[in-house]
Amino acid sequence: MRYVSTRGAAPEVGFTDALLAGMAPDGGLYTPRVWPRLAAADIAGFAERPYAEVAARILALFAGEDIPRPVLEAVCAAAYSRFDHIAVAPLVQLAPARFVLELFHGPTLAFKDIAMQVLGGLFAHALERRSRTMTVVAATSGDTGGAAAVAFAGVPGVRLIILYPEGRISAVQRRFMTTTGADNVRCLAIGADFDACQAMMKALFADHAFARETGLAAVNSVNIARIAAQCVYYFTAGAALGAPGREIAFAVPTGNFGDAYAGWATRAMGLPVRRIIAATNANAMIAKALCEGIYRRGPAVETQSPAMDIQAASNFERLHFEHAGRGNLETAQAFEAFARTGEISLTPALRAALGEVFDGASASEADTAQAMRRAWRESGMLIDPHTAVALSAAERSTWQGAPMVVLSTAHPAKFPDAVLAATGQAPLDPPAVAKLAGLRERLEPMAPDVEALKGYVRAWS
Repeated sequence: MRYVSTRGAAPEVGFTDALLAGMAPDGGLYTPRVWPRLAAADIAGFAERPYAEVAARILALFAGEDIPRPVLEAVCAAAYSRFDHIAVAPLVQLAPARFVLELFHGPTLAFKDIAMQVLGGLFAHALERRSRTMTVVAATSGDTGGAAAVAFAGVPGVRLIILYPEGRISAVQRRFMTTTGADNVRCLAIGADFDACQAMMKALFADHAFARETGLAAVNSVNIARIAAQCVYYFTAGAALGAPGREIAFAVPTGNFGDAYAGWATRAMGLPVRRIIAATNANAMIAKALCEGIYRRGPAVETQSPAMDIQAASNFERLHFEHAGRGNLETAQAFEAFARTGEISLTPALRAALGEVFDGASASEADTAQAMRRAWRESGMLIDPHTAVALSAAERSTWQGAPMVVLSTAHPAKFPDAVLAATGQAPLDPPAVAKLAGLRERLEPMAPDVEALKGYVRAWS
């Protein structure tokens, strides 16, 4: 299995090199040269298998000969043994033909755990095999940081630096990052929004000499292994609802677009995904790109769904590459121009290709609160504001051709104030949240200064 860059100026690599690099050296993102395909019988069979077994099967398609199947099976078994639901990602029926896919049963109560727990094991295997150490840098809008901190705490050969926007995430999100007590995990509170954090991270990788000197790696959704691991719950949900003999639609709360892109990837691999609703909050860059054809960056707006307060969605570059005929030159030119101007105009052909699969929708703060209220009133289910964004989009969709699965990306206890304000009900703290209260936080403030960050990384490497 080989991987190419979306910008076409980097050599092909195998899975392990793509895993450890995260981003390609030409500034692009790795994607399979050819997407693996699953037979209809394989997809149908997933309905009867444990989640960890399905995950190992899917990851084996991406890893090729790089990682032996028994290693993948052991990594997946260990990763999902830490989840508090035997199904890992259970489906709950909310209404006729509408389901909620609960992705928050991992150690930090967010969907990021599903991929990050696997990445921790994959990094440990790859670094031991190559006798290497690496500096992993993660920019987070809230949930990636906590999932990375818990997954990589104590992993030999890994120094983890997390950049998060100070004051723009919930206290529970922050404490999952800052309370591991692990010597190999450091959290930097950046005095800016998430887009600035992500830009700082990308600037480190853009300095190729610095990246080589410090052994940089990325575990954001720019890492193709994250996308591979997120494909699994689309397959398990689809199989549970009758795929491949039945088409499925998904409503996905999206900020950096990795989760929605993983849904598209499963379609490329054979899952009959009929529609994907990319649901945004007031930071509606992706929704506007899909609906209006203009991908335009603006100032990030603070909302009650902070993990989606993003105005530069990294994985949109992968989607652009796929639907521009896998044209490296066109994608490279578009996103190099976007870095300068903050805007891409999608061609009519590209818009039409995206429209075959995607709908874009945005939810206001009032829409989000109303969706939380309705879910509680009509089904007795408390949902967090990110899930509510997707539910609001699903409820307003005119699509009726397939069951609609709403991805629930975080436990309501991570956003108790928003849930209480909308429903009048305070979510009960799971043990993982209650435990955080007695732990000491470790964090360091930093200005949004790339050179200061480089100095920090060098001093630790």
